[in-house]
Amino acid sequence: MPNHFDERLEGPIRGLRLPPRVWNSLMDEGIATLDQLRAVADQLESLPGIGSKLAQVTREELARTLAPERSPSGQD
Repeated sequence: MPNHFDERLEGPIRGLRLPPRVWNSLMDEGIATLDQLRAVADQLESLPGIGSKLAQVTREELARTLAPERSPSGQD
């Protein structure tokens, strides 16, 4: 049985795959860009509908998206 931590969808911020509940909360708060999300990343738990687990999922996805891409040989 899938839960709201496992289901991840692309939303209005290109490249991020987040649970629907997170997307809904972000949109309700007017957060629609990567820069806006980065600015509130340390305060996600304060947004309605986002608890500590969803905040962590969001931070991990944000970090994955912002991580520099590695070359196929493993050298940058």
